[in-house]
Amino acid sequence: MESSNSIKLSAVVITYNEEDKIGRCLDSLIGVADEIIVVDSQSTDRTVEICNSKGATVINQEFLGYAAQKNFGIERANFEYIMSIDADEVLSTELIDSIKNIKISSNTYAYEFSRMTNFCGKWIKHGGWYPDTKIRIWEKGKGKWIGEGVHETLQLDENTKVIKLNGDLLHYSIDSISQHIDQIQKFTTLAARELHQKGKTTSVVTILFNSWFKFVRDYFIRLGFLDGFYGFVIAFNSAYATYLKYLKLYDLNKSK
Repeated sequence: MESSNSIKLSAVVITYNEEDKIGRCLDSLIGVADEIIVVDSQSTDRTVEICNSKGATVINQEFLGYAAQKNFGIERANFEYIMSIDADEVLSTELIDSIKNIKISSNTYAYEFSRMTNFCGKWIKHGGWYPDTKIRIWEKGKGKWIGEGVHETLQLDENTKVIKLNGDLLHYSIDSISQHIDQIQKFTTLAARELHQKGKTTSVVTILFNSWFKFVRDYFIRLGFLDGFYGFVIAFNSAYATYLKYLKLYDLNKSK
């Protein structure tokens, strides 16, 4: 039984065509969150149908950008604590237990936890991918998402104490190598535009060095090789993403 001092938790998820993953995400939130708010940017698949079947409150909103879309959902939350989760993320059993424990406390902290990513069926634990610590629970009104494009960041009020919880946030991010490459194309275009808008420049030397260093750091220094074949794929694709980002920036600057 929850005490009279137990906190109420609103889970906020943003979606667009997530029918393959959203059900698993919401299943992990049921019994943990006191309400689930899904902000859907006009999905054309079964995403909304699945969310409704899980008892989530679905709000249709044209995509405003990652940070703005998440803040839109947070503003419509009814309870005092926010849990921000992506559609391809799932709470592990240990993390569920940790969250239930903090709900019966009256501490006004923010909470972070490690995120572990599943790449083509393998859990990745090296190469800078784990522990990918994220702050995902905080008191409403004491934090908001900021940033544009693909680099949204949670900004908490100054002096907010952050506590790390036991358990992993399971990130079912990449199902195939081709999906990863498609994702790289999309996000490097957005990242290059951001850099271009900020007046950043690049050169052939920068493009080559940054790409080379990215591979060396992730595969050797950060021990990506310990994840086997997919550790190599991730390091190589990450270097390729760095190459594309700066190459696209070079192209944008040239076309001024």
